Amino acid sequence: MKKRQAYPSDISMEQFMQIKAQLESARKKTRPREVDLYEVFCAVLYVLRSGCQWRMLPEGFPKWRTVYAYWRIWSAANRHGSLLQRVLKKIGWRGPCQLWTQRVTQSAHPRRPEREERRHRRVERL
Repeated sequence: MKKRQAYPSDISMEQFMQIKAQLESARKKTRPREVDLYEVFCAVLYVLRSGCQWRMLPEGFPKWRTVYAYWRIWSAANRHGSLLQRVLKKIGWRGPCQLWTQRVTQSAHPRRPEREERRHRRVERL
């Protein structure tokens, strides 16, 4: 397989080895893994850092559907937060101030706080 281009969002193999067991434990192993988990994780970091669409992942990374499927598993929230947040904190990854999922959630209702404020002002005038 051809080696892909390195990106600033990539982590070192040493950092990956610190979190590999956690990432592997998120999914039941029913058959041998066909994709390199390091490449999948670096692709997720690329999307988080660049903000690009999943379909726009550069060539050399695994297929976008595969990367997206792993991201969904790793970013699923539980009582301790998402696995993705925990492993990023463990390796000291310094990406954007907000995770991509937080930006998407906030942009889904960008005017909601303003609406609430306007409604509150109307009530005060009465």
